[in-house]
Amino acid sequence: MKKNKIEISYEIFDDLSELAMQDAWLLNEAREVTNQAYAPYSNFYVGAVAKLVNGEIVAGSNQENASFPAGLCAERVLLASASVLYPNIAVDTMAISYHSNNGNSKVPISPCGICRQTLREYEDRFKHPIRLILGGMEGKVFIFEKASSLLPLAFTSKDLNQE
Repeated sequence: MKKNKIEISYEIFDDLSELAMQDAWLLNEAREVTNQAYAPYSNFYVGAVAKLVNGEIVAGSNQENASFPAGLCAERVLLASASVLYPNIAVDTMAISYHSNNGNSKVPISPCGICRQTLREYEDRFKHPIRLILGGMEGKVFIFEKASSLLPLAFTSKDLNQE
Protein backbone atom coordinates (compact mmCIF):
# COMPACT_ATOMS: atom_id res chain seq x y z
CA MET A 1 0.00 0.00 0.00
CA LYS A 2 1.08 3.53 -0.75
CA LYS A 3 -0.32 6.69 0.82
CA ASN A 4 -0.50 9.98 -1.03
CA LYS A 5 -1.34 13.44 0.20
CA ILE A 6 -3.08 16.27 -1.59
CA GLU A 7 -2.51 19.82 -0.38
CA ILE A 8 -4.19 23.00 -1.56
CA SER A 9 -2.47 26.35 -1.18
CA TYR A 10 -4.27 29.67 -1.22
CA GLU A 11 -3.87 33.15 0.16
CA ILE A 12 -6.11 34.57 2.88
CA PHE A 13 -6.68 38.32 3.18
CA ASP A 14 -8.51 39.90 6.11
CA ASP A 15 -10.60 42.08 3.81
CA LEU A 16 -10.84 43.85 0.47
CA SER A 17 -8.48 46.65 1.53
CA GLU A 18 -5.51 44.22 1.49
CA LEU A 19 -6.01 43.25 -2.15
CA ALA A 20 -4.19 44.65 -5.17
CA MET A 21 -6.25 47.35 -6.89
CA GLN A 22 -7.34 45.18 -9.87
CA ASP A 23 -8.33 42.29 -7.58
CA ALA A 24 -10.33 44.62 -5.31
CA TRP A 25 -12.09 46.09 -8.34
CA LEU A 26 -13.02 42.62 -9.67
CA LEU A 27 -14.39 41.52 -6.30
CA ASN A 28 -16.40 44.73 -5.94
CA GLU A 29 -17.85 44.14 -9.42
CA ALA A 30 -18.77 40.56 -8.46
CA ARG A 31 -20.51 41.92 -5.37
CA GLU A 32 -22.51 44.30 -7.58
CA VAL A 33 -23.43 41.54 -10.06
CA THR A 34 -25.14 39.60 -7.25
CA ASN A 35 -27.97 42.12 -7.75
CA GLN A 36 -28.59 40.61 -11.21
CA ALA A 37 -29.04 37.08 -9.86
CA TYR A 38 -32.42 35.38 -10.04
CA ALA A 39 -32.68 33.35 -6.84
CA PRO A 40 -36.31 33.38 -5.60
CA TYR A 41 -36.05 29.84 -4.17
CA SER A 42 -32.74 29.80 -2.32
CA ASN A 43 -32.43 33.55 -1.67
CA PHE A 44 -28.70 32.96 -2.30
CA TYR A 45 -27.46 35.49 -4.88
CA VAL A 46 -24.12 34.80 -6.56
CA GLY A 47 -22.14 37.06 -8.88
CA ALA A 48 -18.99 36.32 -10.84
CA VAL A 49 -16.85 38.73 -12.84
CA ALA A 50 -13.82 37.76 -14.91
CA LYS A 51 -10.99 39.53 -16.64
CA LEU A 52 -10.01 37.74 -19.83
CA VAL A 53 -6.41 37.58 -21.07
CA ASN A 54 -7.26 40.26 -23.64
CA GLY A 55 -8.43 42.62 -20.86
CA GLU A 56 -12.17 42.30 -21.55
CA ILE A 57 -14.55 41.90 -18.61
CA VAL A 58 -17.39 39.35 -18.52
CA ALA A 59 -19.97 38.81 -15.77
CA GLY A 60 -22.46 36.15 -14.74
CA SER A 61 -25.00 35.58 -11.98
CA ASN A 62 -26.90 32.53 -10.80
CA GLN A 63 -30.26 31.90 -12.47
CA GLU A 64 -32.60 29.57 -10.61
CA ASN A 65 -35.59 27.71 -11.98
CA ALA A 66 -38.59 26.13 -10.27
CA SER A 67 -37.67 22.90 -12.05
CA PHE A 68 -34.64 22.01 -9.96
CA PRO A 69 -31.85 21.39 -10.97
CA ALA A 70 -32.43 23.39 -14.15
CA GLY A 71 -30.82 26.53 -12.71
CA LEU A 72 -27.37 27.75 -13.60
CA CYS A 73 -24.56 28.90 -11.33
CA ALA A 74 -22.89 32.27 -11.83
CA GLU A 75 -19.56 30.71 -12.79
CA ARG A 76 -21.06 28.63 -15.62
CA VAL A 77 -23.16 31.55 -16.88
CA LEU A 78 -19.96 33.61 -17.02
CA LEU A 79 -17.91 30.92 -18.79
CA ALA A 80 -20.66 30.29 -21.36
CA SER A 81 -20.97 34.02 -22.05
CA ALA A 82 -17.21 34.43 -22.37
CA SER A 83 -17.07 31.51 -24.82
CA VAL A 84 -19.70 33.12 -27.04
CA LEU A 85 -18.59 36.74 -26.76
CA TYR A 86 -14.84 36.08 -26.94
CA PRO A 87 -14.22 32.66 -28.52
CA ASN A 88 -10.70 31.32 -28.05
CA ILE A 89 -9.85 33.90 -25.35
CA ALA A 90 -8.90 32.48 -21.96
CA VAL A 91 -10.15 33.72 -18.60
CA ASP A 92 -7.29 35.10 -16.54
CA THR A 93 -8.93 35.95 -13.19
CA MET A 94 -12.45 35.38 -11.85
CA ALA A 95 -13.92 36.98 -8.72
CA ILE A 96 -16.94 35.32 -7.08
CA SER A 97 -19.13 36.85 -4.39
CA TYR A 98 -22.58 36.33 -2.91
CA HIS A 99 -25.20 37.64 -0.56
CA SER A 100 -27.81 35.61 1.21
CA ASN A 101 -31.19 36.67 2.57
CA ASN A 102 -30.97 33.70 4.95
CA GLY A 103 -27.81 34.70 6.80
CA ASN A 104 -24.69 36.78 6.64
CA SER A 105 -22.30 37.02 3.70
CA LYS A 106 -19.03 37.44 5.58
CA VAL A 107 -17.07 34.34 4.58
CA PRO A 108 -15.81 33.33 1.13
CA ILE A 109 -17.73 30.61 -0.68
CA SER A 110 -16.25 28.12 -3.08
CA PRO A 111 -17.71 26.97 -6.41
CA CYS A 112 -19.97 23.91 -6.32
CA GLY A 113 -18.85 20.57 -7.74
CA ILE A 114 -20.18 21.01 -11.28
CA CYS A 115 -18.65 24.49 -11.43
CA ARG A 116 -15.31 23.11 -10.24
CA GLN A 117 -15.46 20.54 -13.04
CA THR A 118 -16.41 23.23 -15.59
CA LEU A 119 -13.63 25.56 -14.43
CA ARG A 120 -11.14 22.71 -14.66
CA GLU A 121 -12.24 21.84 -18.19
CA TYR A 122 -12.00 25.50 -19.20
CA GLU A 123 -8.44 25.70 -17.86
CA ASP A 124 -7.50 22.53 -19.74
CA ARG A 125 -9.20 23.74 -22.92
CA PHE A 126 -7.29 27.03 -22.99
CA LYS A 127 -4.13 25.71 -21.30
CA HIS A 128 -4.30 28.72 -18.97
CA PRO A 129 -4.95 28.76 -15.21
CA ILE A 130 -7.93 30.73 -13.91
CA ARG A 131 -7.01 32.69 -10.80
CA LEU A 132 -9.95 32.74 -8.36
CA ILE A 133 -10.81 35.52 -5.91
CA LEU A 134 -13.47 34.36 -3.45
CA GLY A 135 -15.23 36.66 -1.00
CA GLY A 136 -18.56 37.57 0.50
CA MET A 137 -19.96 41.06 0.84
CA GLU A 138 -17.39 41.75 3.55
CA GLY A 139 -14.74 39.92 5.53
CA LYS A 140 -11.99 37.53 4.48
CA VAL A 141 -10.96 36.94 0.87
CA PHE A 142 -9.36 33.77 -0.50
CA ILE A 143 -7.20 33.75 -3.65
CA PHE A 144 -6.35 30.54 -5.51
CA GLU A 145 -3.72 30.71 -8.26
CA LYS A 146 -5.63 28.17 -10.34
CA ALA A 147 -9.18 26.88 -10.24
CA SER A 148 -8.00 23.30 -10.76
CA SER A 149 -6.63 23.39 -7.20
CA LEU A 150 -10.25 22.97 -6.06
CA LEU A 151 -10.63 19.67 -7.94
CA PRO A 152 -7.31 17.83 -7.81
CA LEU A 153 -8.63 14.44 -8.96
CA ALA A 154 -10.83 15.75 -11.75
CA PHE A 155 -12.41 13.64 -14.47
CA THR A 156 -10.86 15.05 -17.67
CA SER A 157 -10.62 14.38 -21.39
CA LYS A 158 -7.58 12.21 -20.66
CA ASP A 159 -9.95 9.83 -18.90
CA LEU A 160 -11.91 9.58 -22.14
CA ASN A 161 -8.72 8.74 -24.07
CA GLN A 162 -8.99 11.97 -26.02
CA GLU A 163 -5.52 13.30 -25.20
